[in-house]
Amino acid sequence: MDQLKIGRFIAEKRKRQNLTQAQLAEKLGITDRAVSKWETGKSLPDASSMLELCAILGVTVNDLLSGEVVSMENYNEQMEKSLIEMIRQKEQSDKRLLTMEIVIGLTSAVFFFAMIAVGIIFMMLEKPIWAFFLPVGVGIVQFIICVAFSLRIEQVAGYYECRKCGHRYVPTYKSVNMAMHMGRTRYMKCPECGKKSWQKKVISNKKQEN
Repeated sequence: MDQLKIGRFIAEKRKRQNLTQAQLAEKLGITDRAVSKWETGKSLPDASSMLELCAILGVTVNDLLSGEVVSMENYNEQMEKSLIEMIRQKEQSDKRLLTMEIVIGLTSAVFFFAMIAVGIIFMMLEKPIWAFFLPVGVGIVQFIICVAFSLRIEQVAGYYECRKCGHRYVPTYKSVNMAMHMGRTRYMKCPECGKKSWQKKVISNKKQEN
């Protein structure tokens, strides 16, 4: 997916509608900086604003993702290519998020134990009692924040596969948070078959053919 091409396409269609970046942003309820990033190819419109953007510019989603108005003869082929590219980009993004989760977890744990060590050192130096609890408290707070953030990544990145029926889905944050787990395998209820099982994390929503 060529983000520069898509950006030029958005800019061209915006100008044809006699809209400034600020006016387009106002219609979409976003900042003009976000529109500028689209048009310079630094980012793509997210799913929540894509349909409305296409309606304003007078193009289809397929046109937008292709960076050009797609003729009817090539419509299905181009749509398939766009969908495949979107799936590929999501899988790459999910892999990066899961790697980030590991980095956050390790960094958080190191910082937490470092703060405990600092507190113990202060206590050994006969500092006031708050000198022990302050670094320990900071360590606990950051650890809780990092755990919550990591759970959010664990929820949205990739899918969980039900061991009973093979259904792949994105669980709710609550179910991920409350589930027993071993690594990235969690004991959860499948929304498809309604049965509980140990469900493993997978990146693709498409099952591998044997």
